[in-house]
Amino acid sequence: CRIINLPGGCPWFDLILLLQHVPKTNGDIPSFDEAFSDHRRLLDRLVLYGLVELKVNGDGNCQFRALSDQFYRTPEHHRFVRQQVVNQLESHPEIYAGYVPMDYREYLKKMPKIGEWGDHVTLQAAADLYGVKIFILTSFRDTCYIEILPVVQKSNRVICLSFWAEVHYNSIYPEGELPVVENR
Repeated sequence: CRIINLPGGCPWFDLILLLQHVPKTNGDIPSFDEAFSDHRRLLDRLVLYGLVELKVNGDGNCQFRALSDQFYRTPEHHRFVRQQVVNQLESHPEIYAGYVPMDYREYLKKMPKIGEWGDHVTLQAAADLYGVKIFILTSFRDTCYIEILPVVQKSNRVICLSFWAEVHYNSIYPEGELPVVENR
């Protein structure tokens, strides 16, 4: 990761060079050693950029929980976020179908199910739906950072996630700005 200044982005992400990223489908779960190494790499990057994770449950809904936390300051609206993203996917198959590595109708049948993992297509649909940029700090060896741009930007808000490759998403914040979760 190299350093640059990005206009209008997260002030703490202005440090990261946006690397060109070519999405690829990887259905392989990493081995324990690979996962450990990837997690260490992600933790090192979080420290390097002064970021902390708000850890969300790893129950198959983590992408939607992390998005919910970024949009609504709670991971508990993940079902609503998932349904909104699925509605976006159903409403615009001409945009998304070509990026799904299976029959699109089958994809649309499985994605509403609680516990179904989100993917690069659901992230793009979320960016398009909410009209926001999504920045993802990753554990990938060759790409520390991914930027997902909406078709039409409706807000300057930036949604920030971490991605432990092929394992888990979390919501991320600058050190000292992690929201306090109230127990009710």
